[in-house]
Parts: sequence; structure tokens; C-alpha cells
Amino acid sequence: MAKKGNSGENRSRSSMPVLIIAGLCCFFYVLGAWQRSGFGKGDRIADLVNRQTDCSILSNLNYETHHGNGVGIDDSEEVNEIKPCDDDYIDYTPCQDQNRAMKFPRENMIYRERHCPPEEEKLRCLVPAPAGYVTPFPWPKSRDYVPFANAPHKSLTVEKAVQNWIQYEGNVFRFPGGGTQFPEGADAYIDELATVIPFDNGMVRTALDTGCGVASWGAYLLKKNVIAMSLAPRDSHDAQVQFALERGVPAVIGVLGSIKLPYPSSAFDMAHCSRCLIPWVANGGMYMMEVDRVLRPGGYWVLSGPPINWKNSFKSWNRTEEELDEEQRKIEEIANLLCWEKKHEKGEIAIWRKRENYEYCRYQDSQPTVCETTRDGNVWYKKMEACVTPYPEVSEPDKVAGGAWKPFPDRLNTVPFRISSRSIPGVSAETYKEDNRSWKKHVNAYRRINKFIDSGRYRNIMDMNAGLGSFAAALESAKLWVMNVMPTIAEKDTLGVIYERGLIGIYHDWCEAFSTYPRTYDLIHANAVFSLYKNKCDPIDILLEMDRILRPEGAVIFRDEEDVLIKVRKLVRGMRWNTKMVDHEDGPLASEKVLFAVKKYWVAGENNSTSSQ
Repeated sequence: MAKKGNSGENRSRSSMPVLIIAGLCCFFYVLGAWQRSGFGKGDRIADLVNRQTDCSILSNLNYETHHGNGVGIDDSEEVNEIKPCDDDYIDYTPCQDQNRAMKFPRENMIYRERHCPPEEEKLRCLVPAPAGYVTPFPWPKSRDYVPFANAPHKSLTVEKAVQNWIQYEGNVFRFPGGGTQFPEGADAYIDELATVIPFDNGMVRTALDTGCGVASWGAYLLKKNVIAMSLAPRDSHDAQVQFALERGVPAVIGVLGSIKLPYPSSAFDMAHCSRCLIPWVANGGMYMMEVDRVLRPGGYWVLSGPPINWKNSFKSWNRTEEELDEEQRKIEEIANLLCWEKKHEKGEIAIWRKRENYEYCRYQDSQPTVCETTRDGNVWYKKMEACVTPYPEVSEPDKVAGGAWKPFPDRLNTVPFRISSRSIPGVSAETYKEDNRSWKKHVNAYRRINKFIDSGRYRNIMDMNAGLGSFAAALESAKLWVMNVMPTIAEKDTLGVIYERGLIGIYHDWCEAFSTYPRTYDLIHANAVFSLYKNKCDPIDILLEMDRILRPEGAVIFRDEEDVLIKVRKLVRGMRWNTKMVDHEDGPLASEKVLFAVKKYWVAGENNSTSSQ
């Protein structure tokens, strides 16, 4: 029921949705306006906004739903206030904790893989931001500048000083766009790759960058409308993935080690290694076979740096001629075994292309061991094997396995081959189209409430339960990107569909911490996440993980059943979040509701209350 009062008694029920939207727009406008920005200035402009914007409606609105089973939040109920973690945990990555990692074998990089804390060791506290934390610069300025306070780690500026990775200037880091293998800049390097790889016609859209450093390759590739999933371990180069995400570039903590990469088969249009130090010939070529698994038929693999062109470079690499000659010979042998076609070798760059189907490969003399066929999603914590994943079947020898490539952005809304070929039970072309229509409607409703969605304020966005990727498709813009997460317990595995659409994503189990640093996402979308994980793990652990990866003053949109959201809202009252609940855009009779939240700004050393009003 609406609260009674002079305006509440006289206002008609039909006007309430309009007022709720207007009030929430104001809510987000003010919260966005006083975010810290610039070169650590910590400026606040809320007073100016208040003078220019009539926000008096906020005090009169009741943001509870106005119907239903009468279940609400009793303000007299005790709030479980969650305390801040110690300041030592500012950069805490639970499943890549450095102290825990050292207890595991170094063989095959096992110690750099995910090792999550057991239940009794989980931190149930709020990870603080470093003192002086400011809102990142908007894209594309963020590509080149990161506030020092947000990631106060200078080691890379010393270790990579001559390689043009990163420079420290005053109170910001500057990223000149250089790299170990592209001292003349990422643009020149990408232009050379473009002489072989069709970047400019939209045919190549998704890329995997293994051993990405600070992700300058992925950052500059975005100018070609190519989106890269940048991958690097948390190692002695302490903050490389953190820098990538602060720059607004997709990245996750990860390594080619002993378990399969958390991506579906036939996902990426290309893969890239620029002096990534991965031992490609180890374990019978297992790592090249894993790259082959995640590459689409017709996809490209780029290897630059050792051992390519070793005859002219071996002295600067401080390695023997014999060692490098043997390494390149074995790489060529494995590539031939995989039936890759070598398209280019010039200087220290070599490019291979995976065949469009297996017909040509049937007639080669040596045949690799073939992996047992498994569904796409069966990779979570599964051991990597030295075997080749079978191509999808083709009806004719000249067909592309897995469907002909389509250019981006056309492929964003075209019915993907996995759906048109009925590879996903229960998902048809019509259900796909209806899903697109529904999420366009949902996202339009979000935009009416949070005006910042299309403004560039939210660069790094996560969809925790991505489905067919239609939320990300409805948002598609050069101002933002979406990490589409496919829960490992989802009823239908549709991550391959998401990649076919020219989007990126990853498998993950939300009972564990995500493979990223704190404060790396601007907006998180949680559609039916808490219904999905009901009785699977403690919801407070999921919420604390959301808080860890969300930036101060970042936003969350929960979409779920009303009773679920009421419980979620009660939990986040003790997490320094502001929340507002609204009806489904179809009206108050829909059982599904939407809960909007904004994380308050606070940093290490502050002692303010966690309770949210």
C-alpha cells in the first residue's frame, strides 16, 4: 500500500508508475552527479544538481510495490550490518589469492589457476576501495589514462619501462599503446595483422588474447569493432588485468594451465599470443589444441615473438639457436597435425588459419587423437587434454562447420546457427526472436529509470545470467561492453549462441568468486540469479561478491520474483547500498519485480555506518 499523507491520499493509483520512474530518474541523476571524477579531485556537484533539478518527489514516493501478498520490509527488523574488511584486502581476489596459490604445484601453472577458499575461510566483509579512489575516466580517455589512486601499483612502470606498456605521470598512469612486440604502437601492429585478417569488413569480431599484459592490443582493436577477451594470470606483474579493466577493456584473470578455458568450443574468431610466454609445445601440444577447441572453424591464430624469426632475434632473446629452432619446428608440426593452414610469416609474426571444416583434413597422413564429444558447457574445472575437439558436422564438403560467418553487426540479431540447426533443445528461432523483443522492452524500461545507461557512465557491464545474450544485444554501443556470464548450473547452455552473435562471455559458478579484481564493473545485471541459486549457496556470499567487483557508486539491476527481491533488499540494507524497488514494466500484477541499487562511495579508513535507509 502507498504511504498515507497529504499527497499520497489524493494521488491516483494510475499516476504512481510515472512518479516512481520520475523519482528514480532523479535518484540516479543525483547519485551520478556527485561521483568522484577527474585527476583525483574528488569534486562534488550535488548542490548544483539539486538547484537545477526538482527532486522533492523523492521524499513523497513509496517505492514498494503496491499490491501482492502484502510481504514487505519491516523497518523495525534488525539489519545485519556487514563490516569492512581490513585495508590489506583492497585488491583481494579470493580464488587467485597469492598466499594460497603458493601451496599448489608450479607444474603446468597449476598454482596460477583458480583455488577458492573453503567455506570456513571465506571473508564475509566488504572489500574497501583504496583511499582517494575516483571514478575512472570515460571511454575513450580511459584507454590511455588511469587514476593512480585506483590501482596504486608502480612495478610495471619499472619492469616494462623500455617497452612502452605504461608510464606514471603525476597522479595518473598513462598507457602509450606500446607493447613488447609492438614498440611502434598497437595501431601499426594491428594494421600489419589486417593485411591477412579481415578486421575491416566485420567478419572477425571476437578475439582471445592469451597473456594480454595491460591489454593494449585489445584496447586498440576496439577501433576495428573487434572485442577481445584478454586473459592473464595474477602473477609478479601484479595488476595487469586490473589495469585492463580500469582502462575499460574486457579482461579476466586466467591462465593456460591444467584445466580447460571457461569458454565454449568454436567460440572465438581469432586467438592471439604476443610474447605471451606460453609453452606451446609442452604436453604434446595440449595448449595449441585448447586454442583449436575455442576457435571457430575458419578462425585465425596469431603468434608473435619467440620463436618466430629466431634466426634474426635469438641474441636479444638470450636463448640458443638450437632451442629456438626446435621450438619453432615443433609448433609447425603441431599446427600441421591440427590441420591449420599457415597464412603469413613476416618478421616476428606468424598467422595460421583453422580449416572451415574437417573434409580437407581427413586425407592428411598423420591424424591427431580425437577428444570424446561433450557438450559445450562441460569445461568448468575439467582437465585439459592433448586431443582435438571434433568439428561440427557439415552436410556438404564446401560448407563451413558451425555455419557460415556473418559480419558484425548483422550477426548480432541474425538467428545463430546453433539455434537454426536445433542444437539447443527447447530453443527455436521464434523463441530467440521473442527473447530479443522482451529484452529490448526490459532495457528500454531500465533506460527510463536510469538515464545514465547510455551516457558512457557505465563502461564495464556484467550480466550474471546472460541467457541468449539479448540484454547485451539491446545495450550494444561503442560506449560499453558486456561480460555475459553463463552460470554452470543454468538449465540451457547458450554461451555458444552469445559468441555467434559477436558478443563475449564466460562460464562461472556464482557460489564462488569471479576471476577479477575488486571494483572492476560499473553496472551489474542480475536476472533471476537468486532464484537460480536458491538452496545452492548462501545468497549473502553472492551479494558480497557483487559488492567486491562493483565500483563505488556503481549500479545493480536485480530482476526476479517479488519474494526473492524482498529478501535480497533486506540483505543489502547492511551493505552500504541504496535501493529502490519498482513494478515490472507490464504493470503491478506481474509477479516479477525490479530492484535498482547503487553502491555508496566509501574508502579504506572510513568508519561510517553500513546501514542503508
